[in-house]
Amino acid sequence: MSGSRSTNPVAVGDRVEFSPQTDNLPGLIQDIQDRSNYIVRKATNLSRRKHVIAANIDQAVIIATLNLPKTSTGFIDRFLVTCEAYSIPAVIVFNKVDLIQTEEENQTLHELTRLYEDIGYPCLHVSATENTNLEDFNNMLSGKTSLLSGHSGVGKSALINAIEPGLNLKVQSISRAHQKGKHTTTFAEMFPLSNNGFIIDTPGIKEFGMVDYEPWEFCHYFPEMRKYFNRCRFDNCTHYNEPGCKVKEKVEEGSISLSRYSNYLNMLLNIDTRS
Repeated sequence: MSGSRSTNPVAVGDRVEFSPQTDNLPGLIQDIQDRSNYIVRKATNLSRRKHVIAANIDQAVIIATLNLPKTSTGFIDRFLVTCEAYSIPAVIVFNKVDLIQTEEENQTLHELTRLYEDIGYPCLHVSATENTNLEDFNNMLSGKTSLLSGHSGVGKSALINAIEPGLNLKVQSISRAHQKGKHTTTFAEMFPLSNNGFIIDTPGIKEFGMVDYEPWEFCHYFPEMRKYFNRCRFDNCTHYNEPGCKVKEKVEEGSISLSRYSNYLNMLLNIDTRS
């Protein structure tokens, strides 16, 4: 992928050489060690630059909710694409399952779970308020550096508090007027866990801007499309309007999810290739 400038040379999770404060002078970062990986989003109002959210991550945990607020598959897929691009294993955690009241909502939850698990992404159903599957959630984070992300209001801080009460992170209720979350986390911050893991809590992110991608390589970050690489008529097929496309054939057959393919096209047509 082509390089582009970052808004922050040092990110949460970076390993650095640090000189402590002396003689009333602030401490100084002397050097930043090479990163094993990192994850980015498009910098706010700076479409040609990227913002490094965190570095040296063992896994990215996407917290999603069916309502209050609703997490779209478009947002989930943008996050998963970013994880794939930077070789970070991803897990999807559906929170607030206690708020699911109708059979339609329950069916939607299980359809989404089946969709993403069939692709290869582990899914977990939890409730921070009802203590549903929190032991499994805690075990998932044990001994790892995990990044938690999702829209404001999906309950990231509440989940952390539920498994690590001593952190006492600030939480707020959903806006009654707009049914959306209020920002409680204002910057990415790493916390140690008693299970020998570390968790990076991030601000609620409205959208992941796609950066540093070329149209011909974009499908490589969709595992269900990647396995058909070089099986289209054209090696540089973008699976949009080219004839002899194996991916489009699999979508028509139902082997590839129409919602995932629609999200792929939406992202493909909005890739910013400028450096």
